[in-house]
Amino acid sequence: MSTIFEDDDLKDIHSRLADRDSTVRRIALLELADWAGDEHAPLFVAALRDPAPEVRAEAARALEAFESTDGVAGLVQLLSDADETVRQSAAHSLSELKDPASAAELLPHAANASAFVRIAVLRALRELRVAGSFTPALAALDDADAAVRREAVAVLGYLKQDGALAALTNLVSHDPDAEVRRAAVGALGFATSADALPALLDGLRDPAWQVREEAATTLGKLGLAQAALALISALEDAYWQVRLRAARSLGRLRHAAALPALVLTLRHPISNLRKEAALALGEIGGAAALPALEQLEHDADPEVRKAVRLALSQIRAANA
Repeated sequence: MSTIFEDDDLKDIHSRLADRDSTVRRIALLELADWAGDEHAPLFVAALRDPAPEVRAEAARALEAFESTDGVAGLVQLLSDADETVRQSAAHSLSELKDPASAAELLPHAANASAFVRIAVLRALRELRVAGSFTPALAALDDADAAVRREAVAVLGYLKQDGALAALTNLVSHDPDAEVRRAAVGALGFATSADALPALLDGLRDPAWQVREEAATTLGKLGLAQAALALISALEDAYWQVRLRAARSLGRLRHAAALPALVLTLRHPISNLRKEAALALGEIGGAAALPALEQLEHDADPEVRKAVRLALSQIRAANA
């Protein structure tokens, strides 16, 4: 932030922050935000208590740039403001927090009576990744509000603690909200054992294609060979997005049994699928895939041609 303003300029802004006209006060905050340093944070914190909602909202937005404990406390209070714009501005600034010390102000509000507050607090805690967030996030998995559960899942996914594994796998198989199930599937990417496998295989059979897509992705990240047959079956999913992720994950697993299904996928009319199948075949290797790949060397899509060239070079090098 620039500090080229003279003392007289700051005095003028101070004066306008006390003006009777709320528009004047809001514009003064805007000008101050353009160049203020951390030492000016108290001015924005004070403006959080302004009687005019447009001023409170402007102050809340400006505090996104400051790491002020007093500012965090004030923003949390604004989550219950009567004005929706003020509440949303406060929630956004809280989500941008980077200082883990801010968690001390947030944690007492994780079980607030308002779902909006619970959501905003959990979203802010997610980015801070403090161990103290684990217990309230785990408790929030039983929240009646699906959006709260989604945010709690995100916190646990960032913390990557094995103690959350059983609760997350339960959500994948039983939560009524598809977005919660999808988030839980993604959060299981931290698992270090095969304990998450049954739930992820359930995810591959989920009625919501977004959950199936996430499950196919997570299974590839975990590198579990036991998932290969289920991923091969997913290459026939009704949604191409699921097929794409399954192909990518099979490439990561380098499972030879996937070769025939991936060769068939090379003929798919969607070019993104042809590209992913080619890349997966290159990772898996196997001379049996060479003829099918060579037929795609002149594919209409340049990205497919690039993937095919890479796959051919990988397979030829491995079989030289």
